[in-house]
Amino acid sequence: MSGKAKSKYIRMSARKIGMVLDKIRGKNVGEAYKILMTINRRAVGPVKKTLDAAVSNGDAKEMLDKIIVKTAWVGVGPALKRLRPRAMGRADVYKRHTAHIRIEVE
Repeated sequence: MSGKAKSKYIRMSARKIGMVLDKIRGKNVGEAYKILMTINRRAVGPVKKTLDAAVSNGDAKEMLDKIIVKTAWVGVGPALKRLRPRAMGRADVYKRHTAHIRIEVE
């Protein structure tokens, strides 16, 4: 009765997503949804979407109080390199960070 879900290439840094995942790791799914509703961060959207997918990939959807978030992991994805115009016709390279989320419920 376990379910897994991955979200890849999320356009956000892994550190910001990790702060949200730390709050729900080890909790039951019903409690995790309540926690996600109260957190005021942009990373809640992709995390909630991945958690929904992991629960629906599992067997029992109606027993949300008995399902536990077993692992919640975030990894660094490839950085998108962009240019920013600077003085005297030069350009600076900056990186748009991406992340991969993996959630497993049991």
